[in-house]
Amino acid sequence: MTSPLNRYLQDSISTASPGKLLVMLYDRLVMDLFQGEEALRAGEREQANDKLNHAQEIILELRTTLDVDAWAGAPGLANLYGFLLTELIGANVARDADRVAACRALIEPLRDAWREAAALAVASSAPVA
Repeated sequence: MTSPLNRYLQDSISTASPGKLLVMLYDRLVMDLFQGEEALRAGEREQANDKLNHAQEIILELRTTLDVDAWAGAPGLANLYGFLLTELIGANVARDADRVAACRALIEPLRDAWREAAALAVASSAPVA
């Protein structure tokens, strides 16, 4: 039997628009990076590894689902995802919280831009009263 919270989360994901799903992925990515960075600073190696590995999985998912032919900026975004993966692997191996923070500093503006784009898409598709 699933808990009400798990059921709510599953329903939220299954009914979300593609834009909302993208923002949810970015939100989780930022959270994983923040928590991984903090764990590294606190010397909590196992937790840091878990968070940074999950962040890498999210970036791989973002990269895999990116249609590089859809718009002119997509190849650059694909390259950024590749760079972030390399940096996070290196940060994890070297236990370098500052490298994780630098990755988060690159991701946060992207997350904010996608959030704004998703909100504009919803607003433009809303019926006019």
